[in-house]
Amino acid sequence: MMERYESLGPVGEGSYGTVLKCRHRDTGRLVAIKKFTDSDDDKMVKKIAHREIKLLRQLRHDNLVNLLEVWKRRRRWYLVFEFVDRTLLDDLEQNPSGLELNTCRQYLYQILRAAAFCHQQNIIHRDIKPENILISQEGVVKLCDFGFARTVALTTEGGVYTDYVATRWYRAPELLVGDIKYSKPVDVWALGCVLLEMLTGQPLFPGDSDLDQIYQIIRCFGNLTAHHQELFYRNPVFSGVRLPECSGRVALQQRFPTITPTALDLAQRCLEMDPERRAQCSELLEHPLFTQDSFHIRYQFVLDAFDAGTSSNVVNKSSTDNMNQK
Repeated sequence: MMERYESLGPVGEGSYGTVLKCRHRDTGRLVAIKKFTDSDDDKMVKKIAHREIKLLRQLRHDNLVNLLEVWKRRRRWYLVFEFVDRTLLDDLEQNPSGLELNTCRQYLYQILRAAAFCHQQNIIHRDIKPENILISQEGVVKLCDFGFARTVALTTEGGVYTDYVATRWYRAPELLVGDIKYSKPVDVWALGCVLLEMLTGQPLFPGDSDLDQIYQIIRCFGNLTAHHQELFYRNPVFSGVRLPECSGRVALQQRFPTITPTALDLAQRCLEMDPERRAQCSELLEHPLFTQDSFHIRYQFVLDAFDAGTSSNVVNKSSTDNMNQK
């Protein structure tokens, strides 16, 4: 199967394999091929490959990366995806002081659509972060890397998850203290972190250990919930460690005086300490950040035009220019 593609070199290296940029020899189409390490020897790699294949076959949405084909050869899985030019991490590295508010709004709106769709299908992504957010030349955003994603367990099954998930900086308090009954709000927390990183160019809570991560969150939002404090003290990982005390809080408004109140409000709704109080993605799509100037209606035209296969450059140029002028 691989002989049908010409490799143009690696575009990413993960703990579970390599992503190659390739060109289909007959059609010239560019694709990204995810080549897992020898999955028959490694149970974890096998589990992650199977999970990603199963979920991506189930998930079809404009803002999710499209799985084109799958094969197995010499005990390795190969996943072929549409090729997307760059990641949000690339954009942030190019713009160390952050992206324009309107760009952040366009990106976040699409990421929220992707996450809301996953949540409707009862799937948690569990690893939303800038490098898992792909952006095409036309500004279409696609959430990728479903290796850690999973279906929400029914309450009758107890909903217990034990896998290590989410890159630390984007990890919700419930994950940091070791709660095994977490759910969709972990993705919402990560989205709040991503929004503020897009606006400022800097990660919101760049902890260098789980304990430091908890400290940075407490310094901003005050103490963990009583339930999470209890879980912290019961967690053998933190045996003999006291929860960080925080005397001087630095709230988001103090830390980011130049961010608009509307954008800060949306971030705040994502970053509620109590997961029960965090907003849902479907609610956030109706937030004033998107509705106050009819952005969501105008942007829907842009997205519909992409869906209809309109020439991408025309859509991008005229629609996005209009939106930037308003």
